[in-house]
Formats: sequence, C-alpha cells, structure tokens
Amino acid sequence: MTVVAILALDGVLPFELSVPGQIFGTANEAIGRPHYRVRVCAPGREVSTASGHGGFRLAADWGLDGLAGADTVVVPGHAGFLHAPPADVAEALRAAGAGGARMASVCVGAFTLAAVGLLDGHRATTHWQFTEDLARRHPAVDVDGTSLYIDNGPRVTSAGVAAGLDLCLHLVRRDLGAATAAATARRTVMPLQRDGGQSQFIEHPDPGGRDALIQPTLNWLESRLHEQLTLGDIAHHAAMSVRSLNRHFRAQTGTTPLQWLLRARVHRAQQLLETTDIPVERIAAETGFGASSTFRQHFARHAGVSPQAYRTAFRSPPPGV
Repeated sequence: MTVVAILALDGVLPFELSVPGQIFGTANEAIGRPHYRVRVCAPGREVSTASGHGGFRLAADWGLDGLAGADTVVVPGHAGFLHAPPADVAEALRAAGAGGARMASVCVGAFTLAAVGLLDGHRATTHWQFTEDLARRHPAVDVDGTSLYIDNGPRVTSAGVAAGLDLCLHLVRRDLGAATAAATARRTVMPLQRDGGQSQFIEHPDPGGRDALIQPTLNWLESRLHEQLTLGDIAHHAAMSVRSLNRHFRAQTGTTPLQWLLRARVHRAQQLLETTDIPVERIAAETGFGASSTFRQHFARHAGVSPQAYRTAFRSPPPGV
C-alpha cells in the first residue's frame, strides 16, 4: 500500500487540499484495488480553510504523526505561505523527507517546502504570480516560473490550482503507468495532455468561442499519429493559416501543434510499451517517429528513460497474475 499524506495547514485552500485525494482515490477505482491510502493530516487534527475561498472548519483523521512513514507527502497552498511553518510542522516535514518520502507541493505550498530547506539545490515552480517572491526568499532554490510542474524525483512542485491535478496525474503515471493515468483522467473528466514542460500561461478560452474550432483537429491528429504530418497539413485540416493555427493552439493547449503532436505520440508509445509485446522498431513506425533511433531520442527526452527501460518498469502483467 502506498501512503499519501496531505498536510492541511491553517488557511489551506479547499480545492488544493481535495485534489490529491480525488486523483489518488480515483486511481484506486481505475485499477480496482486500493493501491493508495490517503491521509489528511492537520496539526491538532483540526484546521480552518482559507476564509476567502469558502472557509470552513474540518477535523482530520491524522495529526502530524501521519506524515511519518508516508511514501508521498503533499503540501497544498495555504494562506500563511509567506511565513515559516511552526517548528513542529517543519520538524515533521524534514523527518518525512529524510525518511525517503517523495515531497510534493501544489501552488504556493512550494514556499513551505522551501522554508524548511527541502527544495535547496532543486529546480522548482509555483504559481507564476509568486515566483519572484519564492526566488528572492529562497535563493538556494532554482525557481522556474513557467512550467506547470517540475519532477526532480524525490521533490515535485506544481504551479497554481489546476496544475495540482496535472501533478497528481503525473505521479499516478510514475507509480502505475500511462494506462492507469489515462483511465484516471477519463474518470475525472480531464485531459491527459498537459506535460510538465507546458507553459503556465494558457488562456483557456470559452469552450463556445473560436478556439473550440481546433478540437476536431485534435481528434483528427490523435487518429493519425502514425502518419508523417506537416504543419501545413494540420493547418489545412483546421482551415486556418499556419499563423492562426499556432495562435489558437497555444491559447487552448499551451503549446504548438507539432509539440502537441509529439507529446501525443509519446503517450501512445507509452501505452503500447505497457500493454503489448510489439517490438520497439514497430512502435516507432506506428507512432509516427519513423526511425527507431529518432523514437528513442524523443521518448527518452519526454519520459526520462529509454523505451525498453520504460517497458521493463511499467509492463502490465497478464490477466490473472
């Protein structure tokens, strides 16, 4: 059982507090067994949420002792993030990190991890409005104000609010593979296309507006991952100029058409590596990479490991095993 401890400090933001439980709990449903055990931990087992965000009081099942022995500790944003945490909270966080727990933050929760020294020497992100504050207050942290989330292995940080969903889905992918992450995303009715390197600055236009016109093109691209498509081909399908296509894509997805296509191909390759015995050379062809050397290069850049290493780590066992 993988234990996820969510630290609820006074003034915690309700949505960010609930995100990890929602995603990890849904992952349990997706695989049909309790892989994750989620603990909400609050000093004194009671906490008030941020009053400006629909404040209420809650009673947690765990105190700070719930951080001990956790495999992952998640620190959501809270109203007092600019202040150093109380000594008992700092001690519990440092002990969890020293014990090997994966330490993660949502939004301005990064300030709390940084305040106790857990992000020193690491690249990290937070909400773009507060990146300069984080860099100024904690110069030992390499602050990146553009990424949705940053994975340093034992230290994982995310940008504001909804990026916490992306971070938790990413952790599900790390723990249980691409197929389970995709199933979890479907059950929570959210896309599994926002990678950590994607920009925070996404406009998210009105679904009824002009940018909704590219949705058919996204569907068309997903059905043609094996084809060698050019930017001109994509623009022709969308009935737009290349310049307009790039603008609408960036507004809706936060990236360019070709980068979106590349990530979709990598995601498809991950699914094939997990669920089939198809040789790497054939997967390269079926996902549009062509040469296996090109496939290996792009896959390693996005997944962090070679295709073969990924298959070894995440290959789904046969039914009944």
